[in-house]
Amino acid sequence: MKLVSSKSTEAFLAGERIAKLSVITLLGIGAAEISIGFWTGSLAVTADGVDSISDSLVSLIVWVGLHFSRRRPDARFHFGYHKVESLSALMVSIGMIAVASYILYHAYETFLSPTEIAYPQVALAALLTAGTISLYRAFQMKAIANKYGLLSLRTDANNSIKDGTSSFVVFANVLGASVLGIHELDAVGGMIIAFYIFGVAYVAIKESSLVLLDACESPEMISELTSTLKTVDGVRGVSSIKLRSSGPYLRGIISVFVDESLTIARAEEMRKKMLDIVSIVIEPVGEITIVFRAERHS
Repeated sequence: MKLVSSKSTEAFLAGERIAKLSVITLLGIGAAEISIGFWTGSLAVTADGVDSISDSLVSLIVWVGLHFSRRRPDARFHFGYHKVESLSALMVSIGMIAVASYILYHAYETFLSPTEIAYPQVALAALLTAGTISLYRAFQMKAIANKYGLLSLRTDANNSIKDGTSSFVVFANVLGASVLGIHELDAVGGMIIAFYIFGVAYVAIKESSLVLLDACESPEMISELTSTLKTVDGVRGVSSIKLRSSGPYLRGIISVFVDESLTIARAEEMRKKMLDIVSIVIEPVGEITIVFRAERHS
């Protein structure tokens, strides 16, 4: 018996829409910041622009991943394409490390040979605008990711929150460089952005790798599910509960002990009750198989 969440299409469509909007928004922000960065000679603004462009590529990969995740199972992928979403998150994270390494190296070179920022007011206005827009869009994305449990979208949202907050941090660096005359602060801003990216990438790689390896770290959920299933009339005990993540859903096999004299009609009735319990405890839930194991009278 299988239980499939009715929120599948809704979840991925919502994720696709916000990811698409993210691509367009970040491309615009990134292009504007890079242009202003070169014009003003501010490495921090340029780095923030490069970061925004890389974030747009992150959103693009997430968008493509979510799109493919909606494909139905076929002769080759019997369980569907939901893990494409987790694979997308892993690919995105590796790309983020490459971008962060480039920014850090260039920032170090600039720190050794700092230059004065031209038109600092323009640079500051660009950072303030970019940070505000990025944070607003990121929190919209985070809300959708949390609602539907989309890992790659949550990774993208966290990356975008990093992008927004780093813009404000760099704002302070550029302000200090222009007001105090400490020109090295501009390069320090670029370094801060790089370390922001490294941190987000580490968390994303860890989470996506666990999903791809079928890890399920939910002892509280397993405990609650075990105790609740035991309350179903006819269930003598719970043999095992094996769950794994598949995109935003949890799938698995639940084995329970029942009396060997259990009739087919009674077994089907129990199965329905158990699936109802599962749908309440696990949210969102994917395919769940219930296995009955006969237990003889002692």
